[in-house]
Amino acid sequence: MIKNSPQSYARLTGVLLIISILAGGFGEIFVGSHLIVPGDAIATANNITNSGFLFRLGFASYLVEAICDVILVWVMYLLLKAVNKEIAFLSVLFGIVATVTFAFAELFYFAALLILDNADYMKTFSLNQVNSLAFLSLRLYGYGGGIFMAFYGLASILRGYLILKSGYLPKFLGILIVIGGACFVIRNFALVLTPTHAPDFLLLPLMLGMLAFSIWLLGKGINIVKWKESQSRYEAQKFR
Repeated sequence: MIKNSPQSYARLTGVLLIISILAGGFGEIFVGSHLIVPGDAIATANNITNSGFLFRLGFASYLVEAICDVILVWVMYLLLKAVNKEIAFLSVLFGIVATVTFAFAELFYFAALLILDNADYMKTFSLNQVNSLAFLSLRLYGYGGGIFMAFYGLASILRGYLILKSGYLPKFLGILIVIGGACFVIRNFALVLTPTHAPDFLLLPLMLGMLAFSIWLLGKGINIVKWKESQSRYEAQKFR
């Protein structure tokens, strides 16, 4: 299928990246900054209770992001496998594990709302205990999201390398994505080993790299002539 429409797949990748960035940004930045108060379980619980729909909207945005990421794993494999099929497949494995880890972490995000829902099964806990449990659930979500970054970062490093070597996509985009992926991995281990020294600015390079990549794909796409040359070499290797 991609043999007939590589440019369409490039455009689809650009669209999915934009949607994923916007959805994830809405959940993390807008919803998170409005409802979650670092270190304050009571204020956070009150915010979630008073803005339940916004909290659910944040969860829905994460679902949209995860769906886009699954499709992106497949589409980017199709776009990059002609460079090196083995490395492209390894990026698929890291990408799928990243999305599954993220989806699992999201259960703890949504669990905070269930804990604060005044259901009968929570009546045995005091109000302070309920607030603390909800806050702990959000903390677990945060650490789950941190673990996700290690796998997503490794997938990005591999994709960036393939972009760099492809010839039909700009080298600078590959370099940006490799650097961004490495920053994701570094922040993950910093979050585990020294949580108070895990700077948020390490998230920025990959976000900028993916944004630049999506804009390029939507505006310029891929070099069809060089892609066909790479695809021909790939097809020839299959029959050796």
